Amino acid sequence: MTSLDKPTEDTDQPLAGDARAVTEAALFEAFGGVRGMVETVVPGLLFVAIFTVNKDLHLSAIAALAVSLVLVVVRLAMKDTVKHAFSGVFGVVFGVAFAMFTGNAKDFYLPGMLYTLGLGFAYIITTLAGVPLIGLILGPVFKENLSWRTRNPGRKKAYAKASWAWGMILLAKCAILFPLYWWADTTQLGWVLVILKIPPFLLAVYLTWVFLAKAPAPIDVFAEMEAEEQAEKEREAALATEGGEPAGGRHRRG
Repeated sequence: MTSLDKPTEDTDQPLAGDARAVTEAALFEAFGGVRGMVETVVPGLLFVAIFTVNKDLHLSAIAALAVSLVLVVVRLAMKDTVKHAFSGVFGVVFGVAFAMFTGNAKDFYLPGMLYTLGLGFAYIITTLAGVPLIGLILGPVFKENLSWRTRNPGRKKAYAKASWAWGMILLAKCAILFPLYWWADTTQLGWVLVILKIPPFLLAVYLTWVFLAKAPAPIDVFAEMEAEEQAEKEREAALATEGGEPAGGRHRRG
């Protein structure tokens, strides 16, 4: 059992070296890892590459949607988690539908840009409200749920810092993309979007890892609940034994 599996007793102590590796693995699991990053880039890359060559909105959109579906099918065939692939499909579907409706190829990117803008504000607003979004996302991954809000102030502070980082990075990305949406052509906007897919994400994940690596270990609330259930069973068994009956005897006679 690692330090991540035990309730923290000293909330001023940072994570140990092995727990830092666990934190890194958990972060990439939560955000899709290398494969998830590839799946988010490929549809947009294919769209802008085809559109750059032939300026055909329909062909570009169909190709982007097709490759997204293929990625989902591959994950299903490998019996792997599909949540990141499905989120990519939904993003592509909205982009394709919007571009087809308006007839403007640049609108393929608009739903994703609006999502990024909204997500950036969500990180900032939830942090100001005292419930940083990154903590809501990662709490279940670290088996701590919302225990960090009241029982682990050092960890709450780390989540707040990480949420600020995510929010500012996403809003900075939007500050680049939205002017390009109005002033640049489709290919220019598309290639900038492809370039900005991975680096800001990696920066945000890295800063999150830095903040959490210096934070107290999470409190495993699942382990605590299991321990409480086990203790309750032991108390019931002890009471039954003291009464001269085997555990569960009263229930059988009643």
